[in-house]
Amino acid sequence: MSTSGPVIGELRELHRYPVKSMAGESIAESHVEPRLGLMGDRAWAVRDLAAGEIRGAKKIPGLLDCQARYVGEPQRDASAPIELDLGDLGRIRSDEPGASERLSQRIGRELLLCPRAPASDTAHYLRAESVSDIEAEIRQGSELLPDEPLPSMDDAPEGILEMAHYVSPPGTYFDFFDLHLLSTRSLASLAARTPDSVIDPRRFRPNLLVDLEAPSGADADWPEIGWVGRTLAIGDVALEVVMPMMRCVPTFLIQR
Repeated sequence: MSTSGPVIGELRELHRYPVKSMAGESIAESHVEPRLGLMGDRAWAVRDLAAGEIRGAKKIPGLLDCQARYVGEPQRDASAPIELDLGDLGRIRSDEPGASERLSQRIGRELLLCPRAPASDTAHYLRAESVSDIEAEIRQGSELLPDEPLPSMDDAPEGILEMAHYVSPPGTYFDFFDLHLLSTRSLASLAARTPDSVIDPRRFRPNLLVDLEAPSGADADWPEIGWVGRTLAIGDVALEVVMPMMRCVPTFLIQR
């Protein structure tokens, strides 16, 4: 792995999450698609039928206690069948009758398991109610304290204000970005500051976990921050580092 120059580390793990907000699976390799990230990542989500919108763990924490994996290799334009591990309720495939009903029973509310819809189907991604206060929404979603500043949105993607009307960018089930990279150096820095905690990288749901060559300088503890605006080469893919990942409510919740 390099930032368009010398090698600075190596890729340790790849993770994809077939269903938004469920535990995912480790994989050995993957294609990367613009706007869709790792092939098959967040290609499924659940619709809360009572609420009338697609929802994730911020509103349905129980999803984090379920796990999904692909039965076959996912394709770019179609959501391949997945298997859901629902704990005490066993396992069921998405193409089996009653999959949504079994998931609803596990979560305790009526849910519909939904494959990703095309971007042209904007109604599929609409919020039940538009957000009138974006700042309050971000504060709630990040669990910011009253005196904490908002994360900088200077490098946020174009069209972010559309998120007042959509639960995710139409055509995807991501909150904002299609890839999340995390370094073992940042995990070690967090562990040093919270010695009584167990820091498991899966809690942060990265797609790419990387080991680094002894970083130094002002960004040594959190090296990813220093990469913003630069390009990383991983395998045959060039990835632009757009902005630091914002804190998210699910990192505070019980997870499988």
